[in-house]
Amino acid sequence: QVKLVESGGGTVQAGGSLRLSCTVTGSGNFFMGWFRQAPGKEREGVACMTPNGGMIYYADSVKGRFTFSKDNARNTLYLQMSTLEPEDTAMYYCAAAFWINSATWSEPNNFRYWGQGTQVTVSS
Repeated sequence: QVKLVESGGGTVQAGGSLRLSCTVTGSGNFFMGWFRQAPGKEREGVACMTPNGGMIYYADSVKGRFTFSKDNARNTLYLQMSTLEPEDTAMYYCAAAFWINSATWSEPNNFRYWGQGTQVTVSS
């Protein structure tokens, strides 16, 4: 069993930055992902990290602007978001999967555990 709790969301002007956190409780080697869902849209993958942190996948829409990192000592994941755009406005979720690969990392159905989400709003 894994429990995920996100924090750090808020409202920011376009061009600004936010850092989201995801505290992980429980044990296991999981692929960890960040997803987002805007009103009226499907949930989409933002970034995903392999269990050892050796590989990180990013959606094309956030490459170069978002950075996924982790602090093993704190059991916490981070999503540093820079140069934010109004199109980044969404509920952001942290998720854990038993297995994914480069072709499947962005598919929500592959992730077993989910946090409750944190809202990010970017104003123009």
